[in-house]
Amino acid sequence: MKKMKLKNNRRKKYKFKLLLLFFIFILSLYFMFKYLTKINIKINNEELVHYLLNDYTEKDIVNEKISKSINDFFMPDKLLNMKLVYKKEKTKVVIKEENTHPLVYIYNTHETEEYASSTIAEYSVRPNVSINNYIMKDILEKNNINTLIKKGSITDIRKINGWNYNYCYKASRILMEEAKKENESLKYFIDIHRDSLPKDKTTISINGKNFAKVLFIVGLENSNYKENLYFTEKINNKINEKYEGLSKGIYKKEGPGVNGVYNQDFSPYTILIEVGGEENNVEEVMNTMIEVSKIISEVIIENENKEYS
Repeated sequence: MKKMKLKNNRRKKYKFKLLLLFFIFILSLYFMFKYLTKINIKINNEELVHYLLNDYTEKDIVNEKISKSINDFFMPDKLLNMKLVYKKEKTKVVIKEENTHPLVYIYNTHETEEYASSTIAEYSVRPNVSINNYIMKDILEKNNINTLIKKGSITDIRKINGWNYNYCYKASRILMEEAKKENESLKYFIDIHRDSLPKDKTTISINGKNFAKVLFIVGLENSNYKENLYFTEKINNKINEKYEGLSKGIYKKEGPGVNGVYNQDFSPYTILIEVGGEENNVEEVMNTMIEVSKIISEVIIENENKEYS
């Protein structure tokens, strides 16, 4: 009898220890999740969620991993029935009604450039520079500027032709030519990149909000460099008039060891802009893209109204 009681007591103690360990494990998971949500940005920015839900799911925006990750986490039916209201701003100045064809083409010569992971929703997969295209397109079209985003992959074109990374501009040129052939109305070409400098060099705080700094590149070894430089200067000046320090300026490139062209011979309105760096998160980039896109809209509208007047 004593042996039986001893065995039963041991079993009870063993079960108790198992339950205690299980409870500690569950508790540790809970606190770990709370900690992770604190160290990442909170998904309470309606504009950011708008782009995550409406833009990141489009097939050309990021790579398939990003689209799948965001779709898995941000399924609309799993957002606790939260209703998002995205108010469109009224446009004061509009381009003439007859301009109904696409006017702007947005693309990424270096489409694999990535930003920092900013939420656990991304499963540590880093969003790439393509996110900028859809934010800019949204803002431009709010201002009645019809816009196209690149279709096709620079990486695939390089692989098909056996080209290394140095041929990215040759590959993006193919997509530019195809887009122009299909849409003769295209006039403005915006190539969006990402800088490689550390965060303290690519971030600025304005009115308590963090922005990813921008930098413009103008190649001086093409026939359109004067026109492109003048157009870029107008955008750059307006940015720093409204948000001092947001733009790091215009980097003019020529000489041995640099491209010097950057496909800017394709049009006198070809812009190359670097937005933030690899340590900037999506919200910082989005804050910048919304404001910079508004300014680019203003400059395009001014230019179009001037030409049609």
